[in-house]
Amino acid sequence: MRVMVLVTATEDSERGFEPTDETLAMMAAMGRYNDELAAAGILVMGDGLRPSLDGRRVAFDGDTRTVSEGPFANPRDLVAGFWLWTVKDLDEAVAWVKRCPNPMPGPSEIEIRPLYEADDLA
Repeated sequence: MRVMVLVTATEDSERGFEPTDETLAMMAAMGRYNDELAAAGILVMGDGLRPSLDGRRVAFDGDTRTVSEGPFANPRDLVAGFWLWTVKDLDEAVAWVKRCPNPMPGPSEIEIRPLYEADDLA
């Protein structure tokens, strides 16, 4: 099964990347973790996202499209990074997430969401 693994944004991540000793060590640990995922054949892709300040939202209402510029409120409702994995089941995904280094300098959350597969839509 394929899962999208989402790193929830924080106030720290919304300020943007600051190259400090702590964040550089965190990035090195994450690089090693990504290497483990790749070696296990789980990692399809993944990356960090720039702060919402650099983003745009497009709201749909019938035929109307409204574009809003970032930053967006409520960092806990935003995504700071993601992975796309292929795993045998959600339990395997949870086990891998539990091995992940903390993706933020402080408290953080990671959400795991299964993707729809062709069989789900038949």
